Amino acid sequence: MPGGLVALLDDVSVIAKAAAASVDDVSIAAGRAGSKAAGVVIDDAAVTPKYVTGITPARELPIIWGITKGSLRNKLLILLPGALVLSWVFPAAIVFLLMLGGAYLSYEGAEKILEKLGGEHHGETLEDPIEDPAKFEKERVSGAIRTDLILSAEIMAISLNEIAEVSDQFWVRAAALAAVGIGITFVVYGAVALIVKMDDIGLHLAEKDSALARKTGTGLVHAMPHVLTVLSAVGTVAMLWVGGGIILHSLEQLGVHAPADLAHGIQHAVETATGALSGVLGWLSYAASSALLGLVLGAVLVLLIHKVLKLGNTHDG
Repeated sequence: MPGGLVALLDDVSVIAKAAAASVDDVSIAAGRAGSKAAGVVIDDAAVTPKYVTGITPARELPIIWGITKGSLRNKLLILLPGALVLSWVFPAAIVFLLMLGGAYLSYEGAEKILEKLGGEHHGETLEDPIEDPAKFEKERVSGAIRTDLILSAEIMAISLNEIAEVSDQFWVRAAALAAVGIGITFVVYGAVALIVKMDDIGLHLAEKDSALARKTGTGLVHAMPHVLTVLSAVGTVAMLWVGGGIILHSLEQLGVHAPADLAHGIQHAVETATGALSGVLGWLSYAASSALLGLVLGAVLVLLIHKVLKLGNTHDG
């Protein structure tokens, strides 16, 4: 009996160690995947605040919570099972999904830049009066969830690609993807909630008796328009950098090495010439090369979608 008990305890110890190792695998995979998806996360945070523009302050947080719940449904009920099934049935398709997502991000980034440079605007406008607030709010939430589905699909595809390099265990992939999906959702929409309420916090502080509180509150109110502008710009750059980087990496995986070799060659040349700052400037040069590729690809797609295809539809009509 003692021998059996010792054997049982030994088995439990082995299982515990294996479980601990698996938890480490999940955390490593989730951390790596989350860092790779950072550019899309920045874009997600930059895009979302527009959905509460024109909404009364009392309804801002309920709307963001509604979008958050929709984002969790997108990631956990639609994209997570789909990604896992795809990685099991047809893993080779992941690289093509990544390229599709990279092309979409490049298109979105280039479209925003062209609009800033005076091109035609293709997004919604805010000048129309709100006749039915409840309907308007519902449409805003639905629109945000649809946009989130596209961005979340890219996040999950990037994450799955990274997780696949860390572990081939099905449940580790599932747990890591779920961790990334839940973590990113709350980080993004928690940050969005803080951003959209920051001016209210500023107004509240500005009414305090303390001179420091009033000064801080006034500073927050005045700073928020600039913060949103910077966030939008960072989101656009992130889309181009991530989109172009995905295309470079995916082409390399498919055997087309020339574009990635050129980008790495530029990175190596910068690192060789910059000494102590070689690491940072080398990375920035590769990111700039990726962003340039994303901008060129995105501009071509904007031309095709808004000019060529639109012209074809006009002729058909």
